[in-house]
Amino acid sequence: MSHFLAELIGTMILIMLGDGVVAGVLLNKSKAQNSGWIVITFGWGFAVMIAAYVVGHYSGAYLNPALTLGFALAGKLAWVEVVPMIVAQMIGAFLGAVVVWLHYLPHWKETDDAEAKLAVFATGPAIRKPFANLVSEIIGTFVLVFVLLAFGAKGLVFAEGLQTLVVGFLIVAIGLSLGGTTGYAINPARDLGPRIAHAVLPIAGKGSSDWGYAWIPVAGPVLGAVLAAVIYLGVFH
Repeated sequence: MSHFLAELIGTMILIMLGDGVVAGVLLNKSKAQNSGWIVITFGWGFAVMIAAYVVGHYSGAYLNPALTLGFALAGKLAWVEVVPMIVAQMIGAFLGAVVVWLHYLPHWKETDDAEAKLAVFATGPAIRKPFANLVSEIIGTFVLVFVLLAFGAKGLVFAEGLQTLVVGFLIVAIGLSLGGTTGYAINPARDLGPRIAHAVLPIAGKGSSDWGYAWIPVAGPVLGAVLAAVIYLGVFH
């Protein structure tokens, strides 16, 4: 399997399961409705872990443009891989969101809350303060990228498969500790791909795709990843 196809499939699985748990919690007449933030954070952690197990041995399972960029800046990924991987991740994220839309097809009409429908696809702030929201995304992504880079530092060895399990719990930890402010996109593809899907899919009463906010879950993760790579190189090299 090519790295491009692996990243596409892996990101599609990530979004299917990640956006899927949000849909289950938020949409009316879902059996999982109102099960809460703990379910969402664990759902996303398991989504990342499962996607990584599926394609990790083919492409490394970056599944995230910010992570891809951070690893390239840290010298852990060839620059020639970066653009194709990001394109694959964006396509996979869009397709995963389409599958979630199809899976929950009867529930869109049953749900009157347009903000809840958008939240299935894309992140949004608990308190809309653009600078604070940007800082939250920078911090969350910094933790993700720095910790993953540190996992690969000299002398730190995981048993085969254990690191992927730990990564899943890292996503849960970030969500529980830092995700309550913005919904912790920490991944430009995770937000932008599904937001585009929300904009183009025929969802009854869907309302705005909130493009005025959409730059934050893209710029924040990119800045956080760059900062993580720079500090990693300063600390571990």
